[in-house]
Amino acid sequence: MALTKEETVSLVKKFGKNEKDTGCAEVQIALLSSRIKDLTAHLKKNPQDAAARRSLFLLVGKRRGLLSYLLNSDSEAYAKLIAELGLRK
Repeated sequence: MALTKEETVSLVKKFGKNEKDTGCAEVQIALLSSRIKDLTAHLKKNPQDAAARRSLFLLVGKRRGLLSYLLNSDSEAYAKLIAELGLRK
């Protein structure tokens, strides 16, 4: 369920300003979105997994906070990121 190193590196290259830019909000949101997709697929197969459900809610909350921060600081980057990741507003 965890992201592999190659997946992480590819997301950082795609959304970051350079290869080592893991701290910007865009990269963090992309990484969280990937983990959320994996957990959602796991929960479809295992609906009784309460620990995974709680983890999913925590990740969604973190992503929501980062999206809110990005919207307030740079609305153009927010719109571009939402479109690339296929998230609802």
